[in-house]
Amino acid sequence: MGMTIIEKILAKHSKFDTVKPGQIIDVVIDARVARDFGGPNVVKNIEDNNLCIHDTTKTFFTFDTNPTGSDMKYAVNQQICRQFARKHNIKIFDINNGIGTHTLMDIGLAYPGSTAVSTDSHANIMGAVGSFGQGMGDQDIAAVWANGSIWFKVPASVKLTLNGKRPENISAKDIVLNLLNKFGANTLLGYSIELYGEEVDKLTFDERITIASMATEMGAIILFIQPTEDIYKFYEAVLNRKVERIFADKDAVYEKTYELNINEFKEMVSIPGKPHGTIDIIEAKKRKIDSGFIGSCTNGRIEDLRIAAKILKGKKVAPGVILKIVPSTDVIWQQAMEEGLINIFKEAGALVSNAGCAGCAAGQVGMNGPGEVTISTGNRNFPGKQGKGEVYLASPAIVAASAIAGYITTVDDIPEVPANYDFMIEDKQKLVEKHIKDAQKFEKNNFAQGRVWLIERDNIDTDMIFHNRYLAITNIDEMGQYAFDNLQGYEDFAKKVRPNDIIVTGKNFGSGSSRQQAVDCFKALGVSVILAESYGAIYERNAINAAMPIMVYDAKIKQEIELKNGDEIFVDFANGKVENKSNGKTSQIQPFSEVQLDIYQKGGIF
Repeated sequence: MGMTIIEKILAKHSKFDTVKPGQIIDVVIDARVARDFGGPNVVKNIEDNNLCIHDTTKTFFTFDTNPTGSDMKYAVNQQICRQFARKHNIKIFDINNGIGTHTLMDIGLAYPGSTAVSTDSHANIMGAVGSFGQGMGDQDIAAVWANGSIWFKVPASVKLTLNGKRPENISAKDIVLNLLNKFGANTLLGYSIELYGEEVDKLTFDERITIASMATEMGAIILFIQPTEDIYKFYEAVLNRKVERIFADKDAVYEKTYELNINEFKEMVSIPGKPHGTIDIIEAKKRKIDSGFIGSCTNGRIEDLRIAAKILKGKKVAPGVILKIVPSTDVIWQQAMEEGLINIFKEAGALVSNAGCAGCAAGQVGMNGPGEVTISTGNRNFPGKQGKGEVYLASPAIVAASAIAGYITTVDDIPEVPANYDFMIEDKQKLVEKHIKDAQKFEKNNFAQGRVWLIERDNIDTDMIFHNRYLAITNIDEMGQYAFDNLQGYEDFAKKVRPNDIIVTGKNFGSGSSRQQAVDCFKALGVSVILAESYGAIYERNAINAAMPIMVYDAKIKQEIELKNGDEIFVDFANGKVENKSNGKTSQIQPFSEVQLDIYQKGGIF
């Protein structure tokens, strides 16, 4: 029986000749990265546990979430990392570099068939070049730095084929937004996706990066795009050696297969608060905007900037609108300057800033304020992620066209006269509002008993759990007070929760960023266990590694034990038994795996 792409890469980096879905293996990591956010906690884990660095030539820092060093806490954290790097001779891609995952691909630290991990939750972007990349939490990265390898559960694979011819107006961003429209945030949760098709083979390097970068928003472990021969030759020139070609076997086993017609894809936007809440742009047209943002790891490449410059050349950003443009790396920034793109942006009235993550990081260029409407090329628009306003996600072409118009529009429908600041179409506003509305104290026993917080919501992301404005906090005892303070209706959770309370929630809990704090805040409050129908992949790892009990249950169990908010339940971690103490009804859920139980009993991965 043959293997898929991810199975081949993982097998090659393990002690096994073949691997299969569900198997837990140790995987050797080729590139091991911590960013300026998360990096200080990695350092703390290394030093607190008296660990050594396994191989400094494969260990790196990337300072990309705060490239200006303008925030005092970030500046402190960056200096902590710099001092540690000097002590251990670790390479830093500093604030003048740009997005770390892009640099890894551009200079050959990530290449077809390689493995890479980072505290960046979008490290799976490296599937764009056939590399296995994963975002991981601080403890995972520290363990990799110390051991050179880390445990990983082999995911099942999905084969996704795009048939037909790609329409001329459909960008790479539109392709991935159409995929989100089809699959949402849960259908492909936990899968490795392989993307195929005649038009897929034609995708440029930059377009592949755009599509692969949003695998996280689809809930997928990674989205692989088969490298072309030109991409292999690029890496052979960069690495000065032969790069092994990697393909799925003809008899590889896929748990699911899908075929879609790319000729039916539409220009799309994601409505505020939901990356997966994509709609035909026709439904969002004429929505007045206050700002536009072009950048992020999804759309900050040179091709993206060229597209924007072509549309902006000789035109002006609409009155009352601010357009912010941030190249993904300094190399791309320099290239944009040499090609005259920066001059076009400035003459159009745009703000151009240092290369980096920008809008996805608190305090950086691309944030918006309460009531502000932004159209952005980013990959996330969770509430509060890019500021306190509303954020629509779209392609660079749509963002540039909208910035000129003063409202959301397409390139072929830019008005001669832009909208004034007070412009508003009531029926469009009502439609948007409709979409938005649709929009360490546990005991060391193998069980827990406590009061239930029944939070019946899916896709509760890490910004809702622990907002990015608190990421500079490294003391676990200080984290609890901020738990759920960005989850609507639960802002006062930290004040009302009691030790041993139990959270019962929906699907894809903990989706989003790789922040360990989204786990540790519950430990600080004494929450005894979290039950969810499914978890974000990184969140699941972070919780297990931190010995925070999390378990998976089937939704029907709530009916079987007649669960209500405030009930007291008993949960057996090892055997998967759940009993509602309020009525004596019992049911069965998925127990801890052997690995999870072992880590839990040891008090954590260290």
